[in-house]
Amino acid sequence: MKGVVKSIICCAVTLAVSCVESGGGLCSLGNRGEQPNAKTEQRVRLLFAGDAMCHSPQIAAARQADGSLDFSESFVAMKPYFERADISVVNLETTISPNTTYSGYPMFSSPKEYAEALAQVGVDVALLANNHCCDRGARGIRTTIETLNRLGVAHTGAFADGDDYEQNRILRLDANGIKFSILNYTYGTNGMPVPSGCVVNLIDTMCITEDLRIAREGTDCVVAYLHWGEEYQSRPSREQRQLADFLHRHGADVVVGSHPHVVQPARATNGRVTIFSLGNFVSNQRKRYCDGGVVAEVEVVKSADGECRYDLTITPVWVALPEYKIMPPEVAAMENMSDAQHAMYEQFMSDTERLFVAGLN
Repeated sequence: MKGVVKSIICCAVTLAVSCVESGGGLCSLGNRGEQPNAKTEQRVRLLFAGDAMCHSPQIAAARQADGSLDFSESFVAMKPYFERADISVVNLETTISPNTTYSGYPMFSSPKEYAEALAQVGVDVALLANNHCCDRGARGIRTTIETLNRLGVAHTGAFADGDDYEQNRILRLDANGIKFSILNYTYGTNGMPVPSGCVVNLIDTMCITEDLRIAREGTDCVVAYLHWGEEYQSRPSREQRQLADFLHRHGADVVVGSHPHVVQPARATNGRVTIFSLGNFVSNQRKRYCDGGVVAEVEVVKSADGECRYDLTITPVWVALPEYKIMPPEVAAMENMSDAQHAMYEQFMSDTERLFVAGLN
């Protein structure tokens, strides 16, 4: 199994590309590493995780003997990854409940402790534009945003009101002297109308074109994170490929996808990075291909003349029950799994390796 892990992380999907851009930005997340020399290169690590879901069995697993909820066990093994990153991003595919009435699929409403666990492990940005963001109406959207604001987690994609939309429609971040704009869109909201007063970014090429035009102003790197594609399909659809090309043509440097709940390939060509689907970060989905995902680290290297280079590293992560513990390979190698769990883990790793070796051919 160690040979499989090595080939995934170090060979099959470690890619290097370059791009030329320059610009400005707004707020800073601070410097977690060494201060770069202003006369040499500046470096930022972006970390992208996939669908952070919260099914009812996950809530039950987090319930403590005293009745409190603690989701930290799910994320503890990922803490070094988030701490190593300068900006860490996750697709929050649930809403936060304003009370103690919780629900899983098909209408997600999760405890505030779930968001707190993500913040404690080091998540900087929660993306909200997905097909479940309207599950609990305006109250669900607004409670989610209020909770993230309290925790100091930046957000975009779904908005409490017009003021929130104007402020966070293009999320501008600054880390280690490199300026980023993050955009987030979804294909839909499961047929539910966007609540009155709230705003959700839907995939509309006219609106996206204008957003990208504005985002490029004063920015070194534009990231577009889309909720798209067909569920449970390990190959990106024709529409995904066309939309990715469209996004890059109009100024997106890094395109990241979620929603299929399975991993799809990545590509890095002509100075652009595209990750079609990260799969599940954490969920109760246990069938083949759905019981894990990948996290993508994009290292942005900006030279003194403003040129940016992008290095992409993909790491597979698998979710182990009963704690719903997200395990990267180095943790899984030390875990005392049952024979059945180990077989599921090896199947996931083998499937993921084959997918990335095959690429987009």
